[in-house]
Amino acid sequence: MPALSLCLLCTLVTVVPAAPVGGAQPAQHEELTLLFHGALQLGQALNGVYKGTEDRLMEAGRSMGLFDQALQLLGMKVHEGRDAAQKLRTNLLEMQTEEDALQLRAEATAQLLGEVAQAQQVLRDNVKQLEGQLRGAWLGQSSQQLETIKAHTEKQSHQVWALTGHLQRQRREMAKLQQWLRQIQERLHTAALPA
Repeated sequence: MPALSLCLLCTLVTVVPAAPVGGAQPAQHEELTLLFHGALQLGQALNGVYKGTEDRLMEAGRSMGLFDQALQLLGMKVHEGRDAAQKLRTNLLEMQTEEDALQLRAEATAQLLGEVAQAQQVLRDNVKQLEGQLRGAWLGQSSQQLETIKAHTEKQSHQVWALTGHLQRQRREMAKLQQWLRQIQERLHTAALPA
């Protein structure tokens, strides 16, 4: 921009004729001075405008660079969020599969417990029937069979009790797992909502 001001001054000097020697026209000399002064001020003003525009363009370039960096960072965060959501979905499917397997095992255990309870009832009925038969005639071998049946009944009763406790533990574990799955599903649903 200073080169433009210098060119403007040179043009003005060559266009305006020089004042004659002897001071015949002092007014033209003053006009020429005023003209040079005005041209100099115009050049300085144009230089200021040029510098201001250049500074604004540089600031806009820096702002664009920061904006590009922010967009890249945001894109990376969105990509990471999608990856995390996909992992959560995969984990949720795995846990759902495990929950289904636990449910099947619990149902099988409950069915087995029912069968054992029925068998135990049949055994108790048999024991009562044998006790009735043996009350009158305490024979050695029949008494031994009765004791064996009683011991077997007590053993089965203990097994039913243990299986019942196991079934209750499995039900508690399933309830915890279902609660955990609901929480994960709620987090996935919340993460999938648009911001």
